[in-house]
Amino acid sequence: MTSMMVESSVSHGNPIDLVEEIVLANEWAHDRASDEEMVVEVAGRWCEYRMFFVWQQEISAMHFSCGFDMKVPRNRRAAVYELLAVVNEKLWLGHFDITTEDMSPAFRQAVLLRGSLGASVEQIEDLVDIALTECERFYPAFQLVLWGGKSAEDAIAAAMIDPVGEA
Repeated sequence: MTSMMVESSVSHGNPIDLVEEIVLANEWAHDRASDEEMVVEVAGRWCEYRMFFVWQQEISAMHFSCGFDMKVPRNRRAAVYELLAVVNEKLWLGHFDITTEDMSPAFRQAVLLRGSLGASVEQIEDLVDIALTECERFYPAFQLVLWGGKSAEDAIAAAMIDPVGEA
């Protein structure tokens, strides 16, 4: 999904600079609000995903989230929280939650960079690729719970069906 040719695979300093290089190489819509923040929009199979990158120099960590273009209505929150518990058990890295501002699902992860020379291109690419892969994988389950009225278990079972063979 993300790829670019960079002379050095290690970035010194602010990892948002490296994120910006990758975003520009992929021609993704973005807004760099400050030296420490960037918002990126990427078209997925199911919806537009909005990625947020925030660099916190004091703790040498970059917070990352990838949000869905969907809102959780009050009457479906309990079912979605149950889905979050089931989905998060299936993840090796990161987690899904619901943002308190607009009640939308998001995949989140933080990258600790203390003691390193900085983020590498590969780390940023992996961060984005993993988030988009997991969002694409679980988006149908969120849709089934929100709009199909399915239980978390039924939604996961339906969304996780792997196709066999070729079309």
